[in-house]
Amino acid sequence: MEYRVENDSLGHIKVPADAYWGAHTARALDNFPISGIPLSRHPELVTALAMVKRAAAVTNGHIGAVGPDTSRAISSACQAVAAGKFRDQFCVDVIQGGAGTSTNMNANEVIANVALESLGHPRGSYHHLHPIDHVNRCQSTNDVYPTALKLAMVTAVQELCRELECLAKAFQDKGDAFGHILKMGRTQLQDAVPMSLGQEFRAFATTIREDRRRLRESASLMMECSLGATAVGTGITAEPGYREQVVDVLADISGLQLVPAENLLEATPDVGVFMHLSGMLKRSAVKISKISSDLRLLSSGPQNGLDELRLPPRQAGSSIMPGKVNPVIPETLNQIAFAIAGADTTVTMAADNGQLQLNAFEPVIGHVLLQGLSWLTNGARVLRTHCVEGIEANEALLSARVASSAGVATAFIPAIGYSAAASVAKLALRDNTPVLQAITALGLLEPDAARTILEDAVGLPHVSSSSNAR
Repeated sequence: MEYRVENDSLGHIKVPADAYWGAHTARALDNFPISGIPLSRHPELVTALAMVKRAAAVTNGHIGAVGPDTSRAISSACQAVAAGKFRDQFCVDVIQGGAGTSTNMNANEVIANVALESLGHPRGSYHHLHPIDHVNRCQSTNDVYPTALKLAMVTAVQELCRELECLAKAFQDKGDAFGHILKMGRTQLQDAVPMSLGQEFRAFATTIREDRRRLRESASLMMECSLGATAVGTGITAEPGYREQVVDVLADISGLQLVPAENLLEATPDVGVFMHLSGMLKRSAVKISKISSDLRLLSSGPQNGLDELRLPPRQAGSSIMPGKVNPVIPETLNQIAFAIAGADTTVTMAADNGQLQLNAFEPVIGHVLLQGLSWLTNGARVLRTHCVEGIEANEALLSARVASSAGVATAFIPAIGYSAAASVAKLALRDNTPVLQAITALGLLEPDAARTILEDAVGLPHVSSSSNAR
């Protein structure tokens, strides 16, 4: 391999000749062989870094902190990176010490070398355009990195919210299709009262949409930006006029309604917004996991379980048991929720251990949140396309179970009173008699009237006696 030699404050180091990154990245690659997950695995973060660097370059050009040719070259390089080019050059490990300095320098070096080539200079000729003196001008890792994390998370939340709405609609559509199917509801795993299968699925849709709203609220909190704070919030090394302009420029570039933080010294070490997002992400993941567990339980069997639902068969379920098919898609969502719940603890511990004017643990916060957002986005898509859209109801079994369940008697309390309903339930249990038959046998209601009351109790449309026989 051919190398070029670069220098940093620690001395000389070899860098592959064809690399767009430089000395700082090379040292990071040597220091942090931790997760094996490169920065490029979070494309939203790479794009966000490029937008922040572009905003800084444009602002520095406006205020004269860098020359116009340099400003344009850096801005153009940032646009190329944001468009997805040079993605493989963002290679530092996502888990790193230094509060994100390695990530910031990886971006500075790649952008500098892309800009150098556009100006006709070889990579590494930093006397023409320098990663720190020009690309990082008026900046610090301590305001660049958290700003980029916020932009990346807003993008990731928006994508997750789109998938959650699609998933909610899939449940809503199934709820509408299952609206005519009567079933027994359960509390504490015991038979409770009648309901419709449509109501159950529409409730799933509602809870997903509620969590979608909470996630969008969390994303709105990310709009407060500390760019211009530099090292600890005082703005040291930032040129006059930079702080006043850079957030507005970044807002134009990103298309987001960014606002400067009210107190930059408070904003620099504060990771409360990441804790908030982590909590809302965990809430959404756990509630989807609960829905997934319900789907697994309701489809259990098929011969010796509840067998109320038939999930689409996705793959053979056993290497030893012929014909076995497992609920692999809901199981996957359960595991995603387990990982996100664990990540929430990671974010909590990282937030708790940030000292004084900076939280050094934003790299792990950023990684676990971006990973969780990506996993839940993918999981929601798979749950919709590989499971929910193909669910079928075992109508015959559901109908038979409602007919034989004493819990149906509860629906008649407003019409016949609690004592009479209790007598109906006792007769149904003693003689294994359907509740509707027990009611008519005791002379409490006519068959058609009883059916109408039951249908009204669970919100079912009225149907003919012949098609609604219980």
